[in-house]
Amino acid sequence: MKFVVSSTDLSAHLQAISRVINSKNAIPIFDCFLFCVKEGRLFVTASDSETTMTTSMEVAQTDTDGQFAIMARTLLEALRVGADQPLTFDVNMENMSITVSYQNGSYSLMGQSAEVYPSPDQLSENAVTVTMESDLLLEGIGRTLFATASDELRPVMNGVFFDISTEDITLVASDGHKLVRYRNNHAKGDQKSSFILPKKPAGLLKNLAPKEATGVTLQFDNRNAVIEMGEYKMVCRLIEGRYPNYNSVIPQSNPYKVTIDRLSLLGALRRVSIFSSQASNLVKLNLKGGELLISAQDIDFSTSAKESMPCQYEGEEMSIGFKSVFLIDILNNFSADEVTIELADPSRAGVIVPVMQPEGEDLLMLLMPMMLND
Repeated sequence: MKFVVSSTDLSAHLQAISRVINSKNAIPIFDCFLFCVKEGRLFVTASDSETTMTTSMEVAQTDTDGQFAIMARTLLEALRVGADQPLTFDVNMENMSITVSYQNGSYSLMGQSAEVYPSPDQLSENAVTVTMESDLLLEGIGRTLFATASDELRPVMNGVFFDISTEDITLVASDGHKLVRYRNNHAKGDQKSSFILPKKPAGLLKNLAPKEATGVTLQFDNRNAVIEMGEYKMVCRLIEGRYPNYNSVIPQSNPYKVTIDRLSLLGALRRVSIFSSQASNLVKLNLKGGELLISAQDIDFSTSAKESMPCQYEGEEMSIGFKSVFLIDILNNFSADEVTIELADPSRAGVIVPVMQPEGEDLLMLLMPMMLND
């Protein structure tokens, strides 16, 4: 079997799907890409057994259809240092020897039979189908992914929850300390349904979506999801289980509201948190009039810091503590210039929302407080 493909095109597609492959695989075939030439197109697949990603591209010339497996790391390294030029793959399907020729030379390597490469699971007949724009999917995953957990005891928290209704699509992530809810009414389903997308495939989609400014088709059943986007297709195992009722943990009555410049608050937190206890990362926020005082201390090392900044706040004086790394993460994942922090009392979660929400979007982030000693 012989075919010709652009080295730049091939390298870009392989780089996009190579993130699926684990650094160490119990099954050696998962160290390989699966190449399949069919009807004038090259389909390349990478898998880790639970997540499989396939991409396709045009081939300039081909003499027959066929498929084979090839070591991913070797091919990626060769493409990375090669120039932009046509590559001719000449595959002996009997002994699996592969010769890749280019303008000034060639290299040879051994392939493996495609028969030992596992096929991804098929969806059941009652699978649900939802379509949306790729930028919407990118926005939702980008806003929520950082809040997912790594909890062996509660695996349902280790992914992004897609809550689909006939009016909108909501993406939720939480690790028990922080929660993010992203709702968009520019996309919706034909029926109420939901699934939990694991962290790894969610991250793969986040990196992939900017390459594909096109529509996304989601198909899923109780066990698996198939996500198609332009020249890419991903099949992944879903997290099974019931996601907690996320709306029940969001305080509905928050009488105290402080509006503040996001970047100014972010900068102050980064400076002050350096002097917080390494064990707790606790920072204290004191609200009084139109001023926010941020302070932190580490009693063990006799260090402390405080910084004040103007804000819009009308209410009783209040002090509340937060884990600085979590609050910084949350503020980093907003794009708005100003945010509003809604509070009820120092023992209840703080709700953080952008002052200006884009049309059709509703973004909310929640952070559990920490107990203050004073």
